[in-house]
Amino acid sequence: MVINKQSNGDELTISLEGRLDTTTAPQLEAEVSNSLAGVKKLVIDIEKLVYISSAGLRVLLKAQKTMNKQGSMEVCHVSDEIKDIFEVTGFNEILNIV
Repeated sequence: MVINKQSNGDELTISLEGRLDTTTAPQLEAEVSNSLAGVKKLVIDIEKLVYISSAGLRVLLKAQKTMNKQGSMEVCHVSDEIKDIFEVTGFNEILNIV
């Protein structure tokens, strides 16, 4: 998986490419936890994400909980396949999908 970060003041965009699964979720979790200090808005762009597992969902949930305390989080460019996963798991009710 490829993780790209772009910071603009107190807004951080993290773009993901590839597969977010058991193997790559710890990498994303480390990147997110090390990057959120002072961030008021977190945008997770998953346009190029082809797969997400329960481990990946857990990382998104943890990021959402952190951002609920210090600002907001959006998940954007969600493919139909991943949107289906969000709906089946109820994550469409937890995440702000734009």
